[in-house]
Amino acid sequence: MPLDTGNVRRLHLVTDADVDDTPIAASQPSLTDGADIGLALKGAREFRGLTTQDVADATRIRQGYIEALEDMRLEDLPSRPFTIGYVRAYAGLLGLDGDAAVSRFKDDAPDDGVELRAPIGVRRERDPRLALILAGGLLVVGAILLWNVAQRAITKEEPPAQVAQSVVTSTTTSAAATPQASNAGANAGDGSVSLGAPLPAPVESTTPEPYKTPGLDDAAANGGSVDAAKIAAKARAEAEARAGIVDPSKQIALGSVFKPKGAILGAAPADSSGVVLQARRGATLVVRGDGQVYFARALAAGEAYRVPRTPGLTADVSDPAVFDVYANGVLTGRLQTNSTALGKLVPAAPKAPAPQ
Repeated sequence: MPLDTGNVRRLHLVTDADVDDTPIAASQPSLTDGADIGLALKGAREFRGLTTQDVADATRIRQGYIEALEDMRLEDLPSRPFTIGYVRAYAGLLGLDGDAAVSRFKDDAPDDGVELRAPIGVRRERDPRLALILAGGLLVVGAILLWNVAQRAITKEEPPAQVAQSVVTSTTTSAAATPQASNAGANAGDGSVSLGAPLPAPVESTTPEPYKTPGLDDAAANGGSVDAAKIAAKARAEAEARAGIVDPSKQIALGSVFKPKGAILGAAPADSSGVVLQARRGATLVVRGDGQVYFARALAAGEAYRVPRTPGLTADVSDPAVFDVYANGVLTGRLQTNSTALGKLVPAAPKAPAPQ
């Protein structure tokens, strides 16, 4: 199929594979004519009677690039490698040496190391996914910041009223004491200052007394032996009894009526043996019988355990002095040992009157 050259007149095509054997006319301009390679190519084109549109149609190069190349307007041309290809194609179309044309172009327009430019007319498009990723990252960071601010606002608490009241009281006391101290300092000849009474400790600085495990001192004094500690405690109690010393914590009002001060656990009133163990402060109570555990709990102060009628039960406690024993609603004493048979605490049934 013949090449469609459109309205190109007297077109002489030369490719890299074909060699033009047609002798060049003596009057035809050469690559050395003109002030630069652009004018040389323009003279050769006009000598052949071609227009810039004819050259553009034959070489598939934009007409604007052909005109910019002839005028050596390099800023209107694409990157240097593209321009060199245009020079070689343009010279080959006119029957001139393409390599010689490129060589003169490099002499006329030396490479200054300018970075490559994309062909004119090509639009740069960014990947839309980058914008989505950036927006998503900003949303995540913003959500984290908002969450932290909200948590700080929620957990922020105002100072307790007691602390604020203590601060106000301390400030008032200091303000009242300052004039007195100033007057005392002014009257004193040696420059000493009289200070007021010390302020009480803040509420938050006070701490309760540490809890001391009963019998711990005796066990430590006897090498950690539990049996030795019990013997020492018993001997001390006997010595105090002989000396008439009574521990206030062991003083009890026998015959006092039982008053519930907390939850009453254990058997129901109908199944009760009539004995109730009430803890005066926190302690543990374990009730066993027939090889099994009937009840086990750490009782708080005021809580009580109602003993059932089940025979053979034994109560193991952490501190026997803590438990008050009530029989038929009346205080009869306290537990004496850590392990007590509950059957011994059940009151004897009243004897029937003898028949008359």
